[in-house]
Amino acid sequence: MAYLLDTHILLWWLDASPKLSKEVEAVIRSGVERIFVSSVSTWEIAIKRALGKLRVPDEIFGLFPRAGFLELPITIKHTQTLLQLPAHHQDPFDRLLIAQAQSEELVLITSDHLFQKYNVPVLLNRP
Repeated sequence: MAYLLDTHILLWWLDASPKLSKEVEAVIRSGVERIFVSSVSTWEIAIKRALGKLRVPDEIFGLFPRAGFLELPITIKHTQTLLQLPAHHQDPFDRLLIAQAQSEELVLITSDHLFQKYNVPVLLNRP
């Protein structure tokens, strides 16, 4: 099985946050599953950092490959899928993550209950 991390899950993982459930931790730690980080998340992190809404170290993007995460770039297929999504969620970063998960048949790991309204498998973080 392959998974896509929502941005907050990625940040919590890197911070060893107690907000992560044991189930999510086990999936990420297993080393057996393929775990993807989207360029959507890196874009969101960069924007929020530039606006002063997020404090992360300069070397944050180098931490993803070291953690064993795979990069998922945004493709035209993803943006085409985005056009098909109902408007349950208004956050553009989250909507694109949902479109990527649908397009690539990935399980999306998140704490956002709204993701369950979409036709995408979700592993809901429940601490």
